Amino acid sequence: MRFRSLESRIVILFIGLILTVQSAGFLAIRGGIDTNARTDIRSQLEIGERVFQRLLQQNAQKLTQGARLLASDYGFKQAVSSNDRETVSSALMNAGDRIGASLTVLLGPERTLKAANVDNAPPSLTQAVLALIDQAERTGSASSNTLVDHHPYQLVVVPIKAPVVIGFVAMAFPIDIRLAADMQELSALHVTVLTSRPDGGWASEVSTMSPADTEAVATRMRGVDIRGGFIPDLQVPSGEFSARILPLANDAGQRSIVVLQRSVSEAIAPYRRLQLTQLLLTAIFVALAVVGTVFAARRITTPLKDLADIAKRFGRGDYRGAIAVRSDDEIGALAIAFDSMREGIANRESEIGRLAYWDTLTNLPNRAQFAIQLANAIDLAKRQQRSLYILIMDLDRFKNVNDVLGHTFGDALLRQVAERLKTQLGGAPVEIARLGGDEFVVLLPNTQLNEARAIASRILKSLEVPISLEDQTVDLGAGIGIAGYPEHGIDAAALLSRAEIAMYAAKKTGNEAVIYNPILDQGSQQSLSMLSDLRRALERNEFRLYVQPKISLGSGDVIGLEALVRWVHPEKGLIMPDSFIPFAEKTGFIRMLTRWVLERSAALCADLESKGIHLKISANLSTRDLLDQNLPQKFAEILARHKVKPSSFCLEITESAIMDDPIRAQSTLEGLHAMGVELSIDDFGTGYSSLAYLKRLPVDELKIDKSFVMNMEGDADDAKIVRSTIDLGHNMGLRVVAEGIESEVVWNLLAAMGCNHGQGYFMSRPIPIDQLPQWMGDWVPPGKTMELSENTELA
Repeated sequence: MRFRSLESRIVILFIGLILTVQSAGFLAIRGGIDTNARTDIRSQLEIGERVFQRLLQQNAQKLTQGARLLASDYGFKQAVSSNDRETVSSALMNAGDRIGASLTVLLGPERTLKAANVDNAPPSLTQAVLALIDQAERTGSASSNTLVDHHPYQLVVVPIKAPVVIGFVAMAFPIDIRLAADMQELSALHVTVLTSRPDGGWASEVSTMSPADTEAVATRMRGVDIRGGFIPDLQVPSGEFSARILPLANDAGQRSIVVLQRSVSEAIAPYRRLQLTQLLLTAIFVALAVVGTVFAARRITTPLKDLADIAKRFGRGDYRGAIAVRSDDEIGALAIAFDSMREGIANRESEIGRLAYWDTLTNLPNRAQFAIQLANAIDLAKRQQRSLYILIMDLDRFKNVNDVLGHTFGDALLRQVAERLKTQLGGAPVEIARLGGDEFVVLLPNTQLNEARAIASRILKSLEVPISLEDQTVDLGAGIGIAGYPEHGIDAAALLSRAEIAMYAAKKTGNEAVIYNPILDQGSQQSLSMLSDLRRALERNEFRLYVQPKISLGSGDVIGLEALVRWVHPEKGLIMPDSFIPFAEKTGFIRMLTRWVLERSAALCADLESKGIHLKISANLSTRDLLDQNLPQKFAEILARHKVKPSSFCLEITESAIMDDPIRAQSTLEGLHAMGVELSIDDFGTGYSSLAYLKRLPVDELKIDKSFVMNMEGDADDAKIVRSTIDLGHNMGLRVVAEGIESEVVWNLLAAMGCNHGQGYFMSRPIPIDQLPQWMGDWVPPGKTMELSENTELA
């Protein structure tokens, strides 16, 4: 039985469940036993405390009775009255021996020691007796637990009356091993009597435990509150105990306690035997369960193994023979389902194979099937040392057909094109396939380049004939790319890729058929290289900020700057914007470049204002910038970082950028305008925007494109366009800026037309920002130049 098989997992599952349940029960019972045993031990200790106190009371009563007998003896009274010390001492000794009192003393009515059964009675005994005399005189007797020479005793005091009090008899009974043994016999509890030492520790007086355990108990009691209480865990060398502390005596700061102990392991031992029995029964039950589970699992898994073997046969593509059904249970139903699946898979596999490798619309091979055919043809050509060519064709204007006449019409049109290709190439040993969309491919085995060109020309000529379909006549054209083995590639993927590159070149250049050339690949490689270079340029700070001054045509004053970007390549030198801005807009890198320009422009503005120069900075936004709904927030963060007011900026956008997505563009522009940033429409007059839409935009300025300004001196039409644009801008409440001013004549014409501001090479080319202070110092407006000349002549 393999470990990972279903049979083993069924066995493991059931045995695991059994073991889990049994383990949970075992742990629950074990926990219950422990809890109950400890609760029972606590109850035993509480009862033991009462038993021990009862034993002390019985001993005290025994001593009291013996002392009273002595005090009431006539001869003893006579001896006390006559001060017969010898008789008194003998009587005290005999009475103490009779009842087991180790110390017996007589005190006179003046409360002084008269006689004792020992030669030198301890002073502490006399003090303890004196503490009880008053109570004994009032009640006829008194008793207490006391310490005599650091040892615990039970002490009783009885007055001697004849009939007045003529003395007091005191008897002390030691709390020793006999009392502890009696206690252990009655309650099964261990008893340890401890007396405090001056160093804060405890000394053992009496104990029913071993010396090592007794010492451990004495050590454990250091620092414990001995006013009475329960100690659940008391570890001693022989095991774990629970204990209860009873205060016994307290004499002049010296204390004595009794510690009652009950062994936890002894209390739990009977239950442990029951647990062992439970474990044995569990083991027997698990063994029986394993045998039964293995048998049941094999009954379940054997038919499943048979079905698994059948499934493997299906996986090898063998669907022959019906599946035998041996039972009418769920496994039998599964076998019936397998047989039904076998028939269904066999029928569908042939259909799937057709769908996977054939185009259902044109009934031609698809891309996957053609790749196989091409690979086989290349292998054959390699063995025969021959060449082959493929033609990839993409239809012109097919998207327009789909958009105008619908996809159903487009599908029908593709079928017509496929039939036309079959008709044109039916007599040649070729393979035709549809790669997808409106792309078709033709495989020409054992063909030379001139033959491939001729076939491509024939196909294109056949497409010149309009296709009539559903009362519609459609003129189609196509672009064809040609690639061949072994000249352009030695495998199917390379040939398909290079034929597609040639096809795209054909569609781009307008040529109907283009043969692959490695030069065609350079465009895509250059694009990848350009994007990497742009990213590196931003990381390495290769971009430079240039500015072109904006001049008031009325006063000649410098009123602003247009921020422009230049790229100083470490190898190619200065790269102008026309070489990388269009690519940046196409790839989306323009957003990062715009952010760089805005950041540097804000820093320039802050620097100029710190020097008392207040100029409005203009910067360009692209189509992708306008689609960024977070642009206002990002620009606000830049302005705040450099502590520049929004009114210090005028952002320029082109008409075409606005009209790509007018709704989103207007939302972005409104957000910028709400900040206080001025907006300008750049290159006005070159786009296709609607004036009805433009009048709703929150703009402040129109910039006339330089294509109209540069030639207005000699072109009356351009001059009329410029004048009309200026009037239109003013009528809409906008200021008008002309760019491309390259002569003083154009300056004067624009000023006469009322144009507000201008910029161009006549005033200044774009210059690095570090050259701006020198240019501003050298700048003299055209009118001022003439005045300076006249003043010079007069001088």
